[in-house]
Amino acid sequence: MAGKGAARLPRKVYEQELLRLQTELVKLQEWVRAEGVRLVVVFEGRDAAGKGGTIKRVAEHLNPRVARIAALPKPTERERTQWYFQRYVEHLPAAGEIVLFDRSWYNRAGVEHVMGFCTQEEYRLFLRQCPIFERMLVEDGIMLRKYWFSVSDTEQQERFRRRLQDPLRRWKLSPMDLESLTRWEAYSRAKDEMLVHTDVSEAPWYVVESDDKRRARLNMIAHLLGSLPYREVPPPVLELPARPPATGYQRPPRDLQTYVPDHAASL
Repeated sequence: MAGKGAARLPRKVYEQELLRLQTELVKLQEWVRAEGVRLVVVFEGRDAAGKGGTIKRVAEHLNPRVARIAALPKPTERERTQWYFQRYVEHLPAAGEIVLFDRSWYNRAGVEHVMGFCTQEEYRLFLRQCPIFERMLVEDGIMLRKYWFSVSDTEQQERFRRRLQDPLRRWKLSPMDLESLTRWEAYSRAKDEMLVHTDVSEAPWYVVESDDKRRARLNMIAHLLGSLPYREVPPPVLELPARPPATGYQRPPRDLQTYVPDHAASL
């Protein structure tokens, strides 16, 4: 695997390989549906590490009824009184489904721990229970893949700077995101301890070098595909039916309906 010092991948090479991999993802989706597979993919990493962009490319051509993204907001007051993993359990897949977790139960090992949103007792309990929880998922037949997107401090800062200047991406930044710049070492220690406790044989972590977003997306998708025993499922044979002969239908006058103005005509 290429390291952080590798040259950025040319766009043409990236787009060609991404299209090929996305075609394979559609094959994976059909295998999941045909075989009743339950697949969970966890995306974790620092803010601006490239998780969201990768998830977007993974899901871009998939059927949202088969593959869905779980990006949970902060817990409600009721959810705060539940077993920590409880609200994540309801988002787990049924047979023939894929769930992509845009952040997951690992919030407790990262943001909540570093920012003081949970107690030390809750944090330690999570580190003990998480491997047990994930072993239970795997033992029940769920295929679980966990990816940590690793970005350097200089690249993260540059991505934050670009977001601040881009009105289309400004929404991605919050005061908490910016505070993460001042807590780089605290997040690093939290990540190291998380890996020590939760990188288990039944549910290992896979680290994705993500200073080059294009390279990271291709590497992650290729690894996911290579880790699963999927096969191509022959699609049903479909033929367009012949249009039946007209029976005298007349469309109502256009002035009876309200049409969207032709904005494109003014360009």
